[in-house]
Amino acid sequence: MATTRSAHTVWEGNLIEGNGVVNFDSSGAIEAQPVTWASRSQDANGKTSPEELIAAAHSSCFSMALSHALNGAGTPPTKLVTSADVSFQPGEGITGIHLTVEGTVPGIDNDAFVAAAEDAKKNCPVSQALTGTTITLSAKLS
Repeated sequence: MATTRSAHTVWEGNLIEGNGVVNFDSSGAIEAQPVTWASRSQDANGKTSPEELIAAAHSSCFSMALSHALNGAGTPPTKLVTSADVSFQPGEGITGIHLTVEGTVPGIDNDAFVAAAEDAKKNCPVSQALTGTTITLSAKLS
């Protein structure tokens, strides 16, 4: 069954001096979060950015895809710790995403883990949605 998740942003003012609030409508799991141009192009200062939201989506989607693949191969993970670093350059946009994953996976060697991680990087739905962006990966077993 298909699902739809929703969020909305209320923005006030111009790009440089304005500010907004991102609301997570579907789940309500996260309180409304402030967003500004400065939090996107300089220091976060307690505010989020589209790139941080993409990083959260990508790290969680990748973790799910890798967990599913490892389980399907008969080597379910005990733990996966994934981070996503989304680089943004004003005037250019998102210039790359780097995924880093460290896994505790009994019964698998590092080469097999890296191969599974590469496959998850290529096939997770968020990676597929971001195909216009260079996505790199570092993967290792704990």
